[in-house]
Amino acid sequence: MAIKATAKKPMFGNRRSHALNATRHMQKLNLQNVTLEDGTKIKVTAREAKRYRKDIKEEE
Repeated sequence: MAIKATAKKPMFGNRRSHALNATRHMQKLNLQNVTLEDGTKIKVTAREAKRYRKDIKEEE
C-alpha cells in the first residue's frame, strides 16, 4: 500500500452553462505511485513524480 506523500489539495471551481448556471465541481490530483530506492511505495502528484525520476537519472 502506498503512502500519500503530498500536501496538495484538490482545486474547486464552477462549471458554467450557457444559461450561466454555476455548478460546483472538483479537480482531483493526478496521483502516481512511485517506488523509492529503499522499496517504499509513495503516492505523489505527477509533477512531483516527474521531478523525482529526473533527479534519480541525473545521479547516475
